[in-house]
Amino acid sequence: MKRSLYFLLILISFSNIVQAQISAPSANASDVTQYPVFNETDDIFLFCSDDSLSEAGALTVTTDFEGTKTFLWEKYNEQTGSFELYFQESSDGQTSTISNLADGCYRSTITLGATTVIDRAWVFNNWTIVDGYITNSNCESFYLNGSFSTANLTYYDLSTNAPVIVLKDVEVEWTEGESKISSMLSWTYYSPPTENTTYTLNVYDKYECGTSFDVEYESIVTKAEFTADPMSGEAPLTVTFNNTSENGTSGYYEWFLYRDMYQIRDESEGSTEPVDSFIFDTPGISDELSYTYQNSGSYKVKLVSKHRYGDNLFCSDTFSLEDYIVVDTSFINVPNVFTPGTSPGVNDEFVVKFWSMKSLEINIYNRWGKRVHYWKSGNIEGFDDTMEESVWDGKINGRYASPGVYYYDVRGRGRDGEKRFKKGFVHLFRDKG
Repeated sequence: MKRSLYFLLILISFSNIVQAQISAPSANASDVTQYPVFNETDDIFLFCSDDSLSEAGALTVTTDFEGTKTFLWEKYNEQTGSFELYFQESSDGQTSTISNLADGCYRSTITLGATTVIDRAWVFNNWTIVDGYITNSNCESFYLNGSFSTANLTYYDLSTNAPVIVLKDVEVEWTEGESKISSMLSWTYYSPPTENTTYTLNVYDKYECGTSFDVEYESIVTKAEFTADPMSGEAPLTVTFNNTSENGTSGYYEWFLYRDMYQIRDESEGSTEPVDSFIFDTPGISDELSYTYQNSGSYKVKLVSKHRYGDNLFCSDTFSLEDYIVVDTSFINVPNVFTPGTSPGVNDEFVVKFWSMKSLEINIYNRWGKRVHYWKSGNIEGFDDTMEESVWDGKINGRYASPGVYYYDVRGRGRDGEKRFKKGFVHLFRDKG
């Protein structure tokens, strides 16, 4: 009879144990203990925080017991190795909650008459504090520095009071926007950006607890760049250079316009003295630049962009066009037929086409060798790329010349320094009426 009663008490006791459980609905993560000696396991609830003084832990015990019962909460004292009273209440409800909990082990004892149910859980406020800053910022690089401190999570074996450290596997990373750029706490960033940029130091552990810290980089570097339009044409050729540099300081751009590359090469051959390569004696200091090339040739252009910072300190960058500015060589083209007074606006003038000419002289003679027209210009420019000039309207002393063959003599000097000549005949046709 005593033996049967003993087993009945064991069954009742086992039945009562499973009728209460501690939970932590607001916990960010959970784990279980691995006591070295104590032959049971307890839940571990972790509450993420970025404040070392935070006590955000909260536990709730739930039971199926009906009626007025006593909820006794105790907290483990690792100094004495025993549980001490933390909170107690009597209630008809089926839950009891304690909050604002510091780190430690909490034991719940529920008593209803002669029935007692016990459960335990560990609470950890898993905080992390992060700091970051930039040092050694220069034209080539800057140094991202980071530091952090984080909660040491330690629980104790309830049989021996031996400490057990929870390994959190803390990781760090620097990010720029969505991109990860380093997994080191402090590192050197080479080739800094030309824009002010936010870098974020993230520190987190395997429980996904952690925090971030933003570091603002104020850019002191510049990137030189420009476009040229047009890249080729006849002389005189006006080229507009559009400065598209990034983060340069206004008033500190330097333009270097080189002379014709072939001229530099020819002057350098056999010379023991340095040859001046630039069109300007000194760099052209201007944010934007427009330049007219008066002579034919192939020209290189370079831009130096500077960013001023600190006490008259500068970061600079250089950009050169990959291709040459090509100012074409000179030529002359003369028509062999024109029809003045026949169809207005259609081939009714003697038009000489030319390219990259500096000066031009045109004589027109009749078949007896008498000059009937003369045209001259000592500085040809500004024809809006038409490459042509109307030099005779077909009239002599205000009246249309007789139909027939006329002789022309065209000569001039190109902007490439070459003398150009054209001689030949042109047929003047008109309606018989």
